[in-house]
Amino acid sequence: MTQNVILKTNFRLPGQKRIYKGKVRDVYTIDDKYLVMVTTDRISAFDVVLPRGIPYKGQVLNQIAVKFLDATADICPNWKIASPDPSVTIGRYCKPFPVEMIIRGYLTGSSWRSYKNGSREICGVPISDGMKEHERFPQPIVTPTTKATEGHDEDISKEEIIRQGLVSPEDYALLEKYTRELFRRGTEMAREKGLILVDTKYEFGKGDDSTIYLIDEIHTPDSSRYFYLDGYEERQAKGEQQKQLSKEFVREWLMANNFMGNAGQRVPEMTDEIVSQISERYIELYEQITGERFVRSDTSQVMKRVEENILGWLQSN
Repeated sequence: MTQNVILKTNFRLPGQKRIYKGKVRDVYTIDDKYLVMVTTDRISAFDVVLPRGIPYKGQVLNQIAVKFLDATADICPNWKIASPDPSVTIGRYCKPFPVEMIIRGYLTGSSWRSYKNGSREICGVPISDGMKEHERFPQPIVTPTTKATEGHDEDISKEEIIRQGLVSPEDYALLEKYTRELFRRGTEMAREKGLILVDTKYEFGKGDDSTIYLIDEIHTPDSSRYFYLDGYEERQAKGEQQKQLSKEFVREWLMANNFMGNAGQRVPEMTDEIVSQISERYIELYEQITGERFVRSDTSQVMKRVEENILGWLQSN
């Protein structure tokens, strides 16, 4: 496989003040006015960045996020200004809140694991007895986490967030309102495509004008979990696993090859075939979630393309 992928960027952009490299995204701060976010083709699982990039993965994630940012701008202001390249979003500079707003419509994933171990509350939210895995909550629950600079994010309650002064009571009320309204819209859009939006996370920041903006990604398969709507009730009634649409398949492949990110474990070899399969699954995710055909961008000189598109936008703005 000779396809070009974006594994890392080291651009020197006009007005560049800082660069932050996350597991998947490289974010450039320009004059404390703009953020240039490059969604790379890196892939992470179990908090480990895997050794090979996945062709078109960055484009898939970036274009899903762009679509949902545009589709929810009437609910909540967001940071996006432009997307001058299939793998790039440019937006307003915001200071992120140190918490992630996670909202869950169903008892699944880490919330189910805690529940199965006897816990009857998550982040201060009580959960009733007698629930089954993947069962729908009577109402979606908001279960925030801290944003760790190192290691794992930690669950935290609304009361603790306010007590620690991480977010003011007034701002937190607005974050929760936006979270619920965005999730409602995401749920409606998913249902139209035959999907269930199970849970997701939102990140928010404050602009220079003190406005709260939705930042980063939204409703992508990396930040959200989807089930297929068709057959959900039947699978629940029979106690079967739900059909998922997320990057869970990558975790399953790693676990089948004895890797869960623990000390001493080695990432299994990522053959061309595996990389190609993961790429095709991401493209399938895109088409299922958006209902649109995925158009593969020209990756013959991908780094040159990305840099030129960013520079072209910055020079004209």
